[in-house]
Order: sequence, then structure tokens, then C-alpha cells
Amino acid sequence: MERDEVAKRIIAVTARELKKSEQEIKDEHHFAHDLGADSLKSIELVAAYEEEFDLDVNEEEALKVQTVGAAVDFFVGLLPD
Repeated sequence: MERDEVAKRIIAVTARELKKSEQEIKDEHHFAHDLGADSLKSIELVAAYEEEFDLDVNEEEALKVQTVGAAVDFFVGLLPD
């Protein structure tokens, strides 16, 4: 899957879960500092991304991801081409 497609889906899920508009969310945004995701919300985001992409991910590794762009790259690396 192309990075642009993954990015659109990550942004859509992030917006839905954090109750933000998609236009507010940028690659460089930090989940906690810029978007207000606390630790519980971060776990919920990982679960929502897993559901969106029909994947099981290592939660510990996924929670190390700090920005929207890094989340996109993380999932691009897990998805088949």
C-alpha cells in the first residue's frame, strides 16, 4: 500500500479517535504534545490502527511511535506491498 494511502487512513483514524478534524493533523504532530493523546488514548489509537489495517502489532513497539508521520512509516513497514 502506498504511503499516501496509509497516511490518509492514519489521519482519519487519529481524527476520529482524538475528536479532531483531519485538517488539524499533520505528519510532524506529536500524539501527546500536539494532539493531546494520553497513555490510555495511545493504547486505543494502536487498537484502532490495528483494526483499520487488519493487523496485529507489537503494542510495546507501536507505543514507541511518537508522531503521526512515524505511525504512517511504522504501518507502511508492516503492510504488504
